[in-house]
Amino acid sequence: MKSFLRPRTAVAALLLALASSSAMAATSEAQQEANRKAVLAFYDKGLNQKDADAALAYVGNRYVQHNPGAADGPEGFRKFIGFLREKFPNSHSEIKRSFVDGDYVILHVHAVREPGTRGNAIVDIFKLEDGKIVEHWDVVQPIPESPANGNTMF
Repeated sequence: MKSFLRPRTAVAALLLALASSSAMAATSEAQQEANRKAVLAFYDKGLNQKDADAALAYVGNRYVQHNPGAADGPEGFRKFIGFLREKFPNSHSEIKRSFVDGDYVILHVHAVREPGTRGNAIVDIFKLEDGKIVEHWDVVQPIPESPANGNTMF
């Protein structure tokens, strides 16, 4: 009788493990989508609406800035948004695509500081912890007037 129960117990344990694994994957996918939404909201409120306080609601207890032209922390972010509001009040950043990999969200952005100009192609990388942004990197590339090929940067 014991040999009959053991395979059933093993199958039950396997099914329980698979169910737990599926639940963890769903949670992970849900968290990744929540991370994406947090970064998209942060970006829109900060860069497009130029509302630093609203954007900072999506930032964690630290904000490490890897762009050498911007200071760390909420005050560094506020200063950058103040600069945009003062010097480029009509700037706009259009997110062309977003990618999520665990706690990282990557944006491919067309940023135009002055309407009518070509602007920049930007890749922004955000790291999140517990659903809040804690680090930022970016790579900025000006859109050339005369590209060497007919491809777009987006």
